[in-house]
This record gives sequence, C-alpha cells and structure tokens, in this order.
Amino acid sequence: MAKIIISGYYGFANAGDEAMLTAMIEAFTLLDPQVEITVLSGNPEETRRQHGVKAIHRLNYPEIIGALRRADLLLSGGGSLLQDVTSDRSFYYYLSIVMLAKKMGKPVMLYAQGIGPVQGNLARCAMRVIGNMVDLITVRDEGSREELLDLRVTKPPVYVTADPVLALLPMDKAMGRILLSRAGIERGSRPCIGISVREWQNWLPYKKVIAEVADRIAREWSAQIVYLPMQWPEDVAAAREIVRRSKYPAFVLDEAYTTNELLAMIGQMDLLIGIRLHALIFAAVMNVPMIGVSYDPKVERFLRSLGQAAAGTLKDITGEKLFSEAEAVFKNQEKMKQSIARRMHIIRNDAFRNAELAAALIQSGKSRTAVPKG
Repeated sequence: MAKIIISGYYGFANAGDEAMLTAMIEAFTLLDPQVEITVLSGNPEETRRQHGVKAIHRLNYPEIIGALRRADLLLSGGGSLLQDVTSDRSFYYYLSIVMLAKKMGKPVMLYAQGIGPVQGNLARCAMRVIGNMVDLITVRDEGSREELLDLRVTKPPVYVTADPVLALLPMDKAMGRILLSRAGIERGSRPCIGISVREWQNWLPYKKVIAEVADRIAREWSAQIVYLPMQWPEDVAAAREIVRRSKYPAFVLDEAYTTNELLAMIGQMDLLIGIRLHALIFAAVMNVPMIGVSYDPKVERFLRSLGQAAAGTLKDITGEKLFSEAEAVFKNQEKMKQSIARRMHIIRNDAFRNAELAAALIQSGKSRTAVPKG
C-alpha cells in the first residue's frame, strides 16, 4: 500500500484548492484503491471530514516528520504554491516541506504546479537550489516550464500536463438547480450569468467595471446575475461591494460550498465571467462558455489552453471591452461549448497523467530499495 503526503493550500475554504485535492484523491484512488493519503492542512479536522483522508496540521513539524518517515512520496501541489507575489512567507514554507522530505531521503514531486512569478533574488536562488533537488516536476502549462528554465531548475524531469481539477467528471446539473432554488434563484426562460470575483490589492476600478457590465447584462438581456464564491468568505465580501455599486439587483451566494456543489451550480449558468482561475476551470469541466479577466499569468495560460484569450487584466479592463466579449460569447454559446468539449477531451487525459507519473515514481523508488531474494 503506497503512502503519500500532500502539501498544499488545503483547509482554508478555497474552492479551487479543495477541488484540486478532491481530484488528486480521486485519481490516486482509481490507480490504487488501497493508497494511504495524508494531507498537510490548515484545518485538519475539516480536511478529514470533507475528503475522508488522514490530515495533520501544516505547521506541526514533529507530526510532519513522523508522517514523512513512513511515506513513499511527498507531493507538493497542485496550484500556484511556488511564487512570491501574493506571499513570500508561504513560498518559503512550501520549499521548507520539500527540503525536509529530501533531507529525510524521500522522493518529492512538484505536482501540477503553476510556477511563478518568483521575483526576489533570495527567492529565485532558493527555488533554483531546492527545485533541482526534487525527483520529478509536472506543471500545468507551458509558461510554468519556461519559468523553471528561467529559474535554472533543470535537473528533474519536467512534464507539461494540466490542472488536476480538469480530470474531474462533470456533476449532475440537477443538484445545481436545487441549490440555486434554495438561494431564491429559479432557472427558467431568463438567462443566468455567473460571476466569480476576488479581492485584489484593494483595487477599486475593476469592481466598478464589473458592476457596470453586470447592470448592462441584467438590463439588456433580462438576465439574472449570480456571484459565486470560490474563496469563502473573502469573495462574498468582494461581491457584495460590487453589488452595492450596481443599479440592478443580483444574487450573492454566501455559503461555503463544496467542490461538487459549485460545479453543479456553475453548470446551470449560461455564461461565466471569472477572475478566479478555478471558477474558469469549473466552467470548462461543466462545458459552460466563459470570459476570463486576468490578475495573474496563470489565468491567461489556462485560457490559452482552451484556445481563448483574456478579455483584459484587472488593471486595464473596460466595461465596453468586457461587455463586448460577453455578448459575442453569449450569442455563440453552442459553438463555444463544442470548442470547449474538443479541448477538454485532450486536457482531461493530461490532467490524469499527473497521478500516473506520481505512481510510476513511487514504483521506481520501491524497485530501487527492494531487497533481492536469495
């Protein structure tokens, strides 16, 4: 029975990261039903309850050392863990777990990571030294591989795969209809437009743009506007601030939903406008047409994998540009769905390959340490 430790941003009520963990557990269980998974979590009790795996607190180093001593593999990922833009403290934390595992002689895989940006000189040096110590790296886009080359991380094998969440199977949309109904949103003849927003450095202009476009969509399309929280409760606060600036009413979903619940509700949308990466990924899984607004290169990289471009960035997006893009997609929904379905057929296989490569790494490690008979 393989024993895997997973280090990442888990236990913080972030729907995208929890979806990654769901997808990773699902993939490894398919490959080995007896696999034992332990997650380093900010909320071990919630992680155990939600995912049905072992969990220890991410800062409990004595327990982490004990778990690593028994483990066959440490997975660092997935997600954008190795960047110093949002927090250099978390950057060094994730590298410390990798370093600890390697000091204990354990195989380490950077799992479906979105690498960078890494800007500080010390951070770049740490990434180069520790990155070259790991055994295997998979990245979710070509841009991340280029970032590794720029950082001079060249020793481990590197494979471009896809975000683990993209391996999830679509949810039954009926659940989404029920959940929306409970929130007072009835699906009928009126279009339902989902919007996923986030706080970003206390910027205000993009919030005004979202409010303007939401109002125009509500007025011209007679549409229902639904704000979906991917990070609870932060996204709820950001959405409510936008709604306060709007002239037309909108729904703000204010619960901490599970991965499956959010997938099902996004599946009920006619169009998703997303700032959060995993809101866009959820839309792709559910074959819902989308418009992305970028706050980070990872958003543009993902949209590029679907053959799309971002409508703009949080710094330069305008109401006219965003509405024009949304209108074009809305008028060509079926064509967009067909395009997403074609791309997703390939991307799902790439996403599942992360787990296959990890399983092969475990097997190669066991083969090297096996004692010959006789």
